[in-house]
Amino acid sequence: MLKLPRRYCQQTLAAEVAALPPSAWLPHPGRIVGNDAVPLITPHGAITNAFAGPMAPTEHLRACSYIMEIMADLGAVWGRSRLMGLAPGAIVPEHVDVGHYWRTHLRIHIPVITNPGVEFTCEGETVNMAAGECWIFDSFRIHDVRNSGTEKRVHLVLDTVGGEKLWDLMRAGEQAGRDPDVAVFVAPGTVPTDNLRYEQINTPDIMSVWEVRCHVDFLLDQAPAGDLLDSTRHQLERFLHEWGALWAQSGTDSNALPNYRNLIEQIRRELQHLQSGRIVLPNGVPLDRALNELVFMAAAPVSSAPKPAMVAAR
Repeated sequence: MLKLPRRYCQQTLAAEVAALPPSAWLPHPGRIVGNDAVPLITPHGAITNAFAGPMAPTEHLRACSYIMEIMADLGAVWGRSRLMGLAPGAIVPEHVDVGHYWRTHLRIHIPVITNPGVEFTCEGETVNMAAGECWIFDSFRIHDVRNSGTEKRVHLVLDTVGGEKLWDLMRAGEQAGRDPDVAVFVAPGTVPTDNLRYEQINTPDIMSVWEVRCHVDFLLDQAPAGDLLDSTRHQLERFLHEWGALWAQSGTDSNALPNYRNLIEQIRRELQHLQSGRIVLPNGVPLDRALNELVFMAAAPVSSAPKPAMVAAR
């Protein structure tokens, strides 16, 4: 987990959250008990849990001027973002976020309301994030959250593909470690918000051969070596060559979707025959499931947007 050298005004954030109507809070789409959220950035600014489409601020974000200042200060292009609540005694179960959406986004956490009983654990490291701090973590690693306190925890959770200023802040955070003395306090009313940037493109209609290869290589590089991995790699290389040939012929022509989907079904059958699910990544996710969520469901989706998966760790 990486702590950025920024500190935000907890009192102003808490006041903006308190001013939102109770109806702004939606239950977790997976119906996880004690988890709810306020949508801040969504496709077209609609009140929805959707991930794909041109992103825009919701009415709730427009009511929170300081949150918009924070976004401007971090200097990124913004995707789906929310206020996320966790009731006293509730948990976010141990899991790994798997899917095209998670692979292509960073997740920023800024605690708004918290207490000493809130524990955020990622790959064995547990931290209690203080209100107003700014953290980034890798959601492809095993993580969980628990609120053992007596009050609701609320985090501002911003998803982004990044931005030049954010990369600079991340480098500064890596160099500074978690020294609180290096954090710059960003006071309310000091950051212009005229030029906030929102994603307009985030889910491929048909994934390019280069992106498919990038994701496949990302997963294979993490898999433990062995004969089964060698056989799996061989089949995936053939799949990539066939995808590349079809891409050269048809590109994003929707008329070729059945052909792309046939290639996906073929490689799924081949991996099942090989029992590639016996290959388990370091985060506890079977390789075949990771390939399915990250690549196959997103490369030529049947619906307008595949739903990102939250995979329970083994």
